[in-house]
Amino acid sequence: MLAVLTGGCADARSGTLGPAPTAVAPAPTATAPGPAAPLPSAPTGRPTTPGDTGPAPVPPVGPTGGEPTGTVTVELWFTRDGTLTPTRRTRPATPATSRLVLAELATGPTAEEAAIGLHTGVPAGVAVTRIDGGTASVVTPTGFATADARLLRLSRAQVVWTLTQFPTVRRVAFTGADAVVLTRADLADLLPPIVVTEPTIGRRVSSPVTVAGTADVYEATVTVRILDAAGRILGTGFTTADCGTGCRGGYRSTVGYRLAEAGVGAVEVYQVSPRDGAPEHVVRIPVRLAAA
Repeated sequence: MLAVLTGGCADARSGTLGPAPTAVAPAPTATAPGPAAPLPSAPTGRPTTPGDTGPAPVPPVGPTGGEPTGTVTVELWFTRDGTLTPTRRTRPATPATSRLVLAELATGPTAEEAAIGLHTGVPAGVAVTRIDGGTASVVTPTGFATADARLLRLSRAQVVWTLTQFPTVRRVAFTGADAVVLTRADLADLLPPIVVTEPTIGRRVSSPVTVAGTADVYEATVTVRILDAAGRILGTGFTTADCGTGCRGGYRSTVGYRLAEAGVGAVEVYQVSPRDGAPEHVVRIPVRLAAA
């Protein structure tokens, strides 16, 4: 079976784009993911690449003499408004993690994710054939490369950003008539000004809420607010990314809120306009708020 592990390295323009999959012990009932781990630093010994990242290592996902147990959480990259957007899935552990993530991309967003505009351009039949020297070779179904050039680039970006979450994959080679080798850096322009990797869509959160991701915004400053179902502001805060205007950096903040009864709500992350103070580049993540 094929096993894929990601790679890439952070430089001053990239920031970290979320934790790599980690296998966890089986639980009697499904539970919401816990708070995200601190943003990992890039591994040493690799050349830095703009737009690339270096998530923490994950356990091997190849055959180990026995069937895997428990679950694995993987990061998936979908599209929204012509840009890339991450989310996560927790699934039964498997030695064929590359097959799992590509199948999830082909399945597409959940109803809740689709409701806020997430899409997929990755069809069934995209598969990894081998991994060698940090390169994952990928075959695609007939007709994949005949799509509109912009949509094709977005579809390839979904595959590249999803597969390179694993430490042993630094680039993806698409084989066939239109063969091309791509890294995260080659597709970094498809990221929106603000990326939110934590919390993920539909997650149950409690006060204070940890909010993390990357941004390339004015003076590196991002503002966070917690909203209830009616759109009332329950809590606000701001933080700065570790790289300013013109480069992408990672950010992390915790924002508290008060709410008498649990219910649905949202986390919004945005830039305050330097012209008139209005919210810009707003990213809205629907969540389930615990009482606080």
